[in-house]
Amino acid sequence: METRLLWFCNWSVLGVCATLKLPQIFAVLGARSARGISLPSLLLELAGFLVFLRYQCYYEYPLLTYLEYPILVAQDLILLLCVFHFKGDVKQAAPYIVLCVSAWFILTLQKWIIDLAMNLCTFISAASKFAQLQYLWKSRDSGAVSAATWSLASYTCAARIMTTLMTTSDLTILIRFVIMLALNTWVAATILHYQTDVKSE
Repeated sequence: METRLLWFCNWSVLGVCATLKLPQIFAVLGARSARGISLPSLLLELAGFLVFLRYQCYYEYPLLTYLEYPILVAQDLILLLCVFHFKGDVKQAAPYIVLCVSAWFILTLQKWIIDLAMNLCTFISAASKFAQLQYLWKSRDSGAVSAATWSLASYTCAARIMTTLMTTSDLTILIRFVIMLALNTWVAATILHYQTDVKSE
C-alpha cells in the first residue's frame, strides 16, 4: 500500500508540475500584461527552486522525489521572460539568468554552502509568497495571477510532505513543504478573494 501511495504521489506531482505554471503563463500571454505578478516574488521563488534542486542533487536523494524541479525552474524562467517582455525590455532578464547559472555552481563548492543555502531556502521561498501576497494586498487586484497555479502548487506541497515522510524523512525538507503548503493556499485564497470582488462590482 505504501509503495502504491508513494508511486501515486511522485507521479501525480510530476504530472501536475509539468503544467503547473502554464495557467499563469497563458494568463499573462492572454492578457498581454504582467499586471498582478510580483517580480520579486517570481525571482525569490526561482532562487528557492534552484537551491532546493541543487540540495537534492548534492545529497543524491531519489530522483522521483525532486524530478519536478527542473520543470519548475524552466517554467519560472519562461514566466520571467514573459514578465520582462510585457514590461518592455526582455534583455533585463539576462542578469538574473546569469546569476541563476552562477549560483548553481557556487552552491556546491563547499558542503556548508549548500547546507546553509537549504536552511535559508525555506525563508527565501516564504518571502516569495509574502511578496506576492503584499502585491495583491496593495493592488487589491489579482490581475493576470492564476489561482489554478497556486492551488496546484498547494497540492504538490501536500504530496511532497507524504513522499518526504516515506523516503528521506529530511526534517529541513519536511518543514519547507509544510510552510509552503500553508502559504500557497493563502495566496490562492487571496487571488480568489480579489477575483470574486472584481466580479461582484
